[in-house]
Amino acid sequence: MTSLVELRILEGPNLYFPRAAVKLTLDVSSISEASDDAVLRLARRIGLRTTRPGAPGSGFRQRFALRAVERLVRAIASEAGTRRLAVRVRPTSDPDVLVVAFPWRHRGRARALGEAVAHAIDALPTPDVEAAVSAAAEEVAAAEPGSRPTTITPTIPVVAVTGTNGKTTTSRMVAHIARTSGLVVGWSNTDGVYRDGVLVEAGDYSGPSGAGRALGLDGVQLAVTETARGGILLKGIGVTRNDVSVVTNVTADHLGLQGIDTVDQLAEVKSVVPRITRKDGWAVLNGDDPRVLAMRSVVSAQPWIFSRDPDSPAVREVLGHGGGRATTVIDGWITVLTPGADPDPLVELVDVPMTLAGLSRFNIENALAAASAALAIGLDRADVIAGLRSFLPDAEHNPGRMNFFSLPGEVSVVMDLAHNEAGLEALLEIMSGVRRPGARLLLGLGAVGDRTDELIDALGEIGAKGSDVVAIGHKEWYLRGRTMDEVDALLRAGAARVGVTDIDTHQTEVACLAALVERARPGDVVGLMCHAERQEAYDWLAAHGGTPDSAEALSSKVRAASEG
Repeated sequence: MTSLVELRILEGPNLYFPRAAVKLTLDVSSISEASDDAVLRLARRIGLRTTRPGAPGSGFRQRFALRAVERLVRAIASEAGTRRLAVRVRPTSDPDVLVVAFPWRHRGRARALGEAVAHAIDALPTPDVEAAVSAAAEEVAAAEPGSRPTTITPTIPVVAVTGTNGKTTTSRMVAHIARTSGLVVGWSNTDGVYRDGVLVEAGDYSGPSGAGRALGLDGVQLAVTETARGGILLKGIGVTRNDVSVVTNVTADHLGLQGIDTVDQLAEVKSVVPRITRKDGWAVLNGDDPRVLAMRSVVSAQPWIFSRDPDSPAVREVLGHGGGRATTVIDGWITVLTPGADPDPLVELVDVPMTLAGLSRFNIENALAAASAALAIGLDRADVIAGLRSFLPDAEHNPGRMNFFSLPGEVSVVMDLAHNEAGLEALLEIMSGVRRPGARLLLGLGAVGDRTDELIDALGEIGAKGSDVVAIGHKEWYLRGRTMDEVDALLRAGAARVGVTDIDTHQTEVACLAALVERARPGDVVGLMCHAERQEAYDWLAAHGGTPDSAEALSSKVRAASEG
């Protein structure tokens, strides 16, 4: 079998269908390169009687291949006994490779159909392509039906959170608010599966298995699921629907993987989450992100926009014509807007610790999103306010995301995942906001290996431009096929573009942290892009006299920086 690049069984809603589907990645070069006679015989066999396939290797032939493969799937399925089958076909960045998807009810026959399609394409160069299509249909008809999809239909309310940045923080905030209201909450994210605040199973559970585990925990009354790009593309979403969805933003990240090469394509992947929100539920969308706001056109749920600007076009539109709601900031208050009603101020930003005394633009957006989702799922207004006030930017409530520490000698340390350009820019913004006049920013720079060359290079440029001292701390367990030397060279190339070449390299994040702290002077701020050694970094800080900053301590640092 040469044409079948990959056959993937998607267990739940996915990029192609709102239900379980098969995704085939096919090399169709045999169609692209076949003679006119061969492709016309294939076309007639599958019912394309008036087609003009174009010359071999031409753009017209590529378009013909898309149409022919769709009809081939339908023809084989029909002759095997499936009279109606939805089929989606998409090109990829490789003109000889395309993706075809179709929904399934029985795993065995679905897999057999995918393989049979590949067999028929493989037979195109042979004289008897017509017989090959018939043989493919016989393969499918003879296959055992197999098991049915395991997608879970929830029996409790579900809040599903997706986006490029902020989804972990937002999902944690929603879960915390719900627990504040007295509910037993199950939630899944990149750190693991939790029941009522207790870690049940560690690991990255931002895919479909995490949703299933969170819903299956004993006594859970509300599920909060973090849904990442990889889970949607590789397995499908683990539940048939959600009651409230949140899309935080869409920025460049993980491009070049699983056929997703552009930010627009990434946005389409993220839109799967609000597309399966119940019609009487709420889709909470970032009104300041045009790609997220555009998802309104593909969702049937009620729109709930969040925006830092109360006069943004998105807010005006959803209140004036969409029949929805909005959460925004008015006079420094997180405020809910409802058509035909007075604004409802919930809480001042300065009283929401996660906004870092109003310093963190990203966490203001996360707080707006979390408040919207909590209210949309039906939590009491007073509990939402209490939850926003009590959720802290520390290692207990939000590990690995904008965690602040103080070290002896008046040195501040900020740890954050900062895994892409937007995340690094946010980290540098926060570091600058607590820097006293005359103090320096010292950055521990790093990247995981499955980012594109361009993204890793950009991280080097952004980090070097935004800090006074930069060092590289590698992530050995997250190289994902690259070498440290490769990552090092890309980061240094980006830094060199803004004139920074004096960069030390360290084998680990903790070694990088230690070296930067040693170079720090009173008032300096050390930032660490921490992905691989979060607990080890916490332990190092504790062993060297570091203490987590309270909300009050952080506010004092912000005031000291601004008053200078």
